Amino acid sequence: MKPIRVLIAKPGLDGHDRGALIIAQALRDHGMEVIYTGLRQSALQIARAAVQEDVDVVGLSSLSGAHKSLFPKVVQALKDEQAEDIPVIGGGVIPAEDIPFLEQQGVKKIFTSGSPTDAIAIYIKQLFEGGTVQPPKKIAHIGIAVERIDDALPFYQHSLGLSLEAVEEVESEQVKVAFLALGETKLELLEPLSEDSPIQTFLSKKGPGVHHIALEVDDIQARLEQYKQQGVRLIHEQPKTGAHESQIAFLHPKAANGVLYEVCQPKE
Repeated sequence: MKPIRVLIAKPGLDGHDRGALIIAQALRDHGMEVIYTGLRQSALQIARAAVQEDVDVVGLSSLSGAHKSLFPKVVQALKDEQAEDIPVIGGGVIPAEDIPFLEQQGVKKIFTSGSPTDAIAIYIKQLFEGGTVQPPKKIAHIGIAVERIDDALPFYQHSLGLSLEAVEEVESEQVKVAFLALGETKLELLEPLSEDSPIQTFLSKKGPGVHHIALEVDDIQARLEQYKQQGVRLIHEQPKTGAHESQIAFLHPKAANGVLYEVCQPKE
């Protein structure tokens, strides 16, 4: 298979290219062929270089604050050159609030300044070697640690008016769980069954409260492989059986700014 060819470009008058050069080297380390256009390129110059070099993807870098103008111009220039099939990704100093606008304008993906270089390389590989892993489908449930489910239920059933769907024990986690329906998602009350339960550890340190957020995915194995490739810290590198015989795995909270996330794949 021929290597992926990437054009790295600095549109506009931005005179700083250290970040672009770091990205270029990281992509080369992942086996890609990288063409760097240099500083102060116009949108038309970038588009024509992409066509002439027969690249698979264009990566734009901007530190000047002009990304909302420059990135869409490159997307349009590629269209004008009949090369709109070449995806454009962007990075640099880009505020989070500008990302929706840029993606609406045709930029495939934005990587902010804190993004690992490996994540950029993996994303590009997924684009051309089998497609990107789809985002989570929805919040499957929100886990809430409680001392005793029986004591907590009256608030959820009577004060909030939620319906209790099921109660079961998950031996692998030494926990008793109660699911309450809430629209397309659920609240999951978690009661420890022993001193060795992770929920008991949580209660001893923090007391009752929100324990984790569970995200439903289609292919948990592929998801975990993606996270491992990106260097995301995991609690479980392989899925395990959770409630309702679903397959679950937890990400380490240090990977998500202190939030404990579970990914889960329901039983078919």
